[in-house]
Amino acid sequence: MLSAHSKMLSAVLGAGGFLAGPRLCAQTLPSVDTFASKAYELLPVEQRYDYHRRLAYGHVHAPARNPDETAASHEISIDSDWKLLIPESASPLLQHAADDFADYLEKSMGEKVSVKSIATPLDLKEWPKTILAGTRKDLPELASSLRRTKDYRIVVSGENVIVCGYDDRGTMYGLYNLEDRLNLREGPFLASDTDTTRHSLFDTRMALSWLGWMEWPDNLLDHMVHDGFDAIFASVYANPNGAPGPELRASDLYSLILNRNKRQDATRMKDLVRRAGRLGIKVYAPIIYRYTEEPGNEDGLRRLVKDIIQEFPEIKGYVLLTEGFYVDDWGHRENLEEWTDKWTRAVGVVTEEAHAINPEIEILAWEYNIDFRPKQVDLKRQVIRHLPQDSIPLLTWENGKSFEIDGLRGYLRDYSINQIGPAEVTKAQIEEARNRGMRVYSKVDTFASWQFGTTPYIPAPYQWYKRYQALEQYGVNGTLESWSNGYKPNMIAELRSWSCWTDSPELDVLLRGMARRDFGEGNEENVLQAWKLFSDAIENLPDTGPSMGTNQALANPLFFREGVPRAMMLEHSWRDPAKWKGHIGGNINPYWPYTVIRMVFYPDFSNRQNRAEEYALAWSGIGGLDELQRPDPARVLQIFLKYLKRTADGFEEGLRHYRQAALAAPSRKQPHAFKEVLMVEQMQRMLRSNHAILEFEDLRFRLSDSSKEEKRRILHRMSDILKDEIARTQHSLKTALRHSGLGYEFEHDYIYTPYVLEEKLTLLHKTLNDYIPEYQRQHGL
Repeated sequence: MLSAHSKMLSAVLGAGGFLAGPRLCAQTLPSVDTFASKAYELLPVEQRYDYHRRLAYGHVHAPARNPDETAASHEISIDSDWKLLIPESASPLLQHAADDFADYLEKSMGEKVSVKSIATPLDLKEWPKTILAGTRKDLPELASSLRRTKDYRIVVSGENVIVCGYDDRGTMYGLYNLEDRLNLREGPFLASDTDTTRHSLFDTRMALSWLGWMEWPDNLLDHMVHDGFDAIFASVYANPNGAPGPELRASDLYSLILNRNKRQDATRMKDLVRRAGRLGIKVYAPIIYRYTEEPGNEDGLRRLVKDIIQEFPEIKGYVLLTEGFYVDDWGHRENLEEWTDKWTRAVGVVTEEAHAINPEIEILAWEYNIDFRPKQVDLKRQVIRHLPQDSIPLLTWENGKSFEIDGLRGYLRDYSINQIGPAEVTKAQIEEARNRGMRVYSKVDTFASWQFGTTPYIPAPYQWYKRYQALEQYGVNGTLESWSNGYKPNMIAELRSWSCWTDSPELDVLLRGMARRDFGEGNEENVLQAWKLFSDAIENLPDTGPSMGTNQALANPLFFREGVPRAMMLEHSWRDPAKWKGHIGGNINPYWPYTVIRMVFYPDFSNRQNRAEEYALAWSGIGGLDELQRPDPARVLQIFLKYLKRTADGFEEGLRHYRQAALAAPSRKQPHAFKEVLMVEQMQRMLRSNHAILEFEDLRFRLSDSSKEEKRRILHRMSDILKDEIARTQHSLKTALRHSGLGYEFEHDYIYTPYVLEEKLTLLHKTLNDYIPEYQRQHGL
């Protein structure tokens, strides 16, 4: 999407030569240690959840005015002599948006304006220095090009700024976009010839809370609206009225899992619906049910749907996700065609009952974990063909997308951004839905993903933007964005917000403005170069999905020998320790019990299996498309390590420019800039730790069958890996102490903390200084 108003953008992003920047000088790029010493000295140590507390209780608007900026000759300047006018008939939503804009001008720009309600129509000549905000009913002469909800037009006319929305939501988003423009300009200045009409590209944009399950403070909701979200999904895996899920059955995996989850509090849910509604936010909720052909089962589902809708008439729609809304026993799906046919019939029951009460309720059918490999295109098309006409498919965007790497074919194992998407099955489903005249929603990552899931967001804007363009190209009507990573304010969410309406700025111009605002004038080239290198690097990342490698690796030890138990052991109990450690048991590894078991890489000390090779096969997806021709595991591991290193090296290349920009930033911008750099450094260390763990384990696995000379060589290499990992972990610890948002992913809470990093360091030192020398003595090395 290219802007039709290049003059407007020049003003928004600064006047006079702003679009040009200094040439980069490689000799001036700082070392890692130079940057680290200054960053650690400047940034204070944080406690766990400090990031959460700021987001939950801090103010939505922060000081954003650059004292060095003044209005250019072709700009108007909004100051405290101005007024903000809204119609006497303004809805509470429009009144709130107007009050928010006035609050923004005061807190962010230092200009206090009054909000007045007036009768319409009005003569603007009688109201100089005025911001007028209304809907198409109030300003019909400006509304002819507005087509649907959330559309808006911003016009500068003399000493007036007019924001006209198709409806009150449109006016609200227009005012918030005006805030975005002034933020990028770093002052209350706007081009005097501004006239932009922006059409919303999506019916709905929803997200989960990053803070936690049912943690929706008003400030977070307000942040979400400012970033263009108009809906929330609250909350996963629980019926909104508190009705229990499936009856516990030993043979039914999902009943075992769901019965461990929290049950919803209906009163709390009603309060959330009320508070969200004040901000124009729609609420979507799940329906949890096990559908069978047993007598009375379908009647039970019909009663559940009626009860929920009658108790929550304001809820906009319901998500029927196979992880909770399913048929029979989830583990018994020998015939997927029969299973999906039955599942779509269950969707039909919900749709029928919901629409009998309110035809406007949206039923979103999300068959996420029915096999999404490319070979299942026909099955996935069948799902769409059998869905009720008036339901809406919610399609997983990229999962299962095929790729080729060094001559081997594979597919994405889970949510990832190294591939743009859509997956082959998703593309086919969109086509099938269009043939039936159905709208299509998509669960799609847009600012964070399971690749670096313990990082608040992934600063790879060029890669993300390609995905935004693909969503527009395929005509997706609505989105559930970044699933369990959840929403939190960040620069990629801001970029995403710009992309969700037409007449957006050109990408490079917009990013340049963001770089200038966040790192200071003169640093744009270094920041843009860093973002480009991060975007290029992430395309090489082979670790796809919710793995140890990109979420926990920098806090995962390098195990040389069987660990010391750090939690309850069941080796001599009547309980099966393997089951106890599993997903429906304790879900922890007693030797490293600080996070869920799937995030811990632990060797097979019996040496029957090379866990490094298994890991590379499992998380890369390589070979998953050709079951009859399993690739050589050793080759896959080497390819995996090769591309991990390539990705990490690409991030390091970008970091050299990022560090330089942060060090050169004005002092008032340095705390934010330094934290941005530390976050990416943690991502790069995650990759190198991932590489180190797998290489170390591969060497450990081969050690016992090696000659004495080969043992010496292997142990020497393992010692070098340990030394590098110790240095890396020391930096990881110092970074985690200064950024409490790192290591957290709300589905599991903190996956790693500074304490865990300290425990890892202790074990690394013991392995290097005790365990390896002891092995050398035992084997005469």
